[in-house]
Amino acid sequence: MQTIFIVDDEENIRLLITRYLQNAGYQVEAFASIEELAERMKSGYPDMFILDIMLPGQDGLEFCRQIRQHSKAPVIFISARRQALDRIIGLEIGGDDYLPKPFSPRELVARVRSVFRRTLPHSEPSVCSEWGNMKLFPADRLVLVNDKTLQVTTREFDLLSLLMQHPRRTFNRQELLDRVWGYDYMGSERAVDDTVKRLRKKLRASGADITIRTIWGYGYRLDDQAKKHLE
Repeated sequence: MQTIFIVDDEENIRLLITRYLQNAGYQVEAFASIEELAERMKSGYPDMFILDIMLPGQDGLEFCRQIRQHSKAPVIFISARRQALDRIIGLEIGGDDYLPKPFSPRELVARVRSVFRRTLPHSEPSVCSEWGNMKLFPADRLVLVNDKTLQVTTREFDLLSLLMQHPRRTFNRQELLDRVWGYDYMGSERAVDDTVKRLRKKLRASGADITIRTIWGYGYRLDDQAKKHLE
């Protein structure tokens, strides 16, 4: 699991970013100042930094200059200042991306994934989850069944990824809505049922060894296709 350190002096922003990134599968630690972060870094560096530019004490730009002497971990800047000069400076001193406030937490998650894809060594993609004849590659958002690509939508991929990370764990519909659609999703639980129905059909047609089992009155879990399932 990749680790991300967040530095922002606004507590509500730290909590919001932390929640979304954790739901996306990252390990997150949040700090109110560079000084707090520096103390934590005595015991190790993260895989990525998300830094506010305007901070009490040392600012994010100066910290980035310093950290580049010791680490190549990617840096994403966030800032309420929208001047182009801030963005240019941030990228020139070693930042990997810049996102002005206010921003969508989902966009930040997407940018985190994009930066990791750009900066991680290009080797064979690691398998996040493997079950029977199915493999799931999170970095490439790729699903293979018998080494053939299974075409899935973004929501279907996110749902399948979550279930494969927690084999045989039963999720209720609200939990799936929160973790796949996001806490700010205003639709109904019917969205989960519809997505499961489509994904289950694709899994069956592909010959996958797994299926999504319905736990009546509660929710869903991933299980072996060979078993007799209630749907």
